[in-house]
Amino acid sequence: FSIDWLNKRESADHRARAPALLAHAHAWLNAAGPSAKVVDLGAGTGSTLRALNANTAHWHLVDQDAALLAEAQRRHGASLALETHLADLREVHNLPLQNARLVSASALFDLVSENFCAALAARAAACGAALYAALNYDGLMRWAPAHPLDTTVRAAFNRDQRRDKGFGPALGPEAVPYLSKALRQQDYAVTLAESPWLLGPQDAELVRELCHGCAAAVSATLDASALDAWLRYRLDYAASGTCVVGHLDLWAQPQSAGAMTDAAA
Repeated sequence: FSIDWLNKRESADHRARAPALLAHAHAWLNAAGPSAKVVDLGAGTGSTLRALNANTAHWHLVDQDAALLAEAQRRHGASLALETHLADLREVHNLPLQNARLVSASALFDLVSENFCAALAARAAACGAALYAALNYDGLMRWAPAHPLDTTVRAAFNRDQRRDKGFGPALGPEAVPYLSKALRQQDYAVTLAESPWLLGPQDAELVRELCHGCAAAVSATLDASALDAWLRYRLDYAASGTCVVGHLDLWAQPQSAGAMTDAAA
């Protein structure tokens, strides 16, 4: 993902995050005291770091893109305890999770496979770390004003979400149900909350990017002229219409720590 795309979506991401689960993450870190280790997977430029605003934590940002990590370092390296790790996220056994208090990720798990989720859940459990996974696409996309092809485009887009994104067959909209199951099998208590993008005229630039992205993802499976008409219509209303894109946030903590964090929250 480009820095430009991540910049365009960050405001919508921050508005969408479920406040209750952010509070759980803060309480979990506060209970550990200063310098708790947070490992943020697929960290990009540090959006999760900015959302959590846990300035006393020791952040380890992990990504496969050196340019994104360099941008995160430029923005935060002088003010926070921050380390960046250029790593292949598929190699779960090599991720720097040792002694982590919290493992976080944003907009990641809908891209990954069942095997990745199972392996990460097992590693997080072995470390005793909690997991905060935000902004996982859940398959909902609703536009206003409506267009006759909206449902067809959404269905084709959701099928494309299951395509291999480099981790094996992607979970797409099924990511949170599968990840929840994998974590519960590792004796985690799991809490879910909706975190939809609620996009309006103030998000016109993001909406235009979203429209182009959706059209590109489904272009191989839908009629070209019909799709072009849909795209023109959606772009015409980017600055005056609305769009809801469904996401789910997930908080998971080891069962033995439940009473402590619930009390702190």
